[in-house]
Amino acid sequence: MNGTSMYAGFWRRVVAVILDGLVLGIVTVPLNLALGGGDDIGSNSGMYYSPAASSIGGALSWLYYALMESSTKQATLGKMAMGIIVTDLEGRRIGFGRATGRYFAKFLSALILGIGFLMVAFTERKQGLHDILAGTLVVRGQAPSQTQSMTPPPPPPPPPPLGS
Repeated sequence: MNGTSMYAGFWRRVVAVILDGLVLGIVTVPLNLALGGGDDIGSNSGMYYSPAASSIGGALSWLYYALMESSTKQATLGKMAMGIIVTDLEGRRIGFGRATGRYFAKFLSALILGIGFLMVAFTERKQGLHDILAGTLVVRGQAPSQTQSMTPPPPPPPPPPLGS
């Protein structure tokens, strides 16, 4: 791909985030309910804010994003479904530290009224503020498999000469 077509656009990334939210919700909602947390919609609900559930849910979210994006897949389940991966600026796989920095930089992107996320729609390489701060790109494609990254085997030796 050439030009900006290699970069994952805003809406593709939004759908990936929604899918990841569903994945995380499958784990964190039952956990939150089991630890006594929940919503405060009704005063008769008997549910309250649970710091333990919130802390565990936050840690699970961080680990989900950081471990998946630094894995050989280079993507969360939502990103995989949308055919996009996270790379460094040279197209290489990112490490856990950079993935962690990218995750926590998303809080800054959100803190400024979501403008850090909206930057994806307007920057040349489709980077949000968190991508710029972490030195990452989100591009279309799949992570190279380990067999693809290996060098091809050497050719077989020539057959022995006839009549020797």
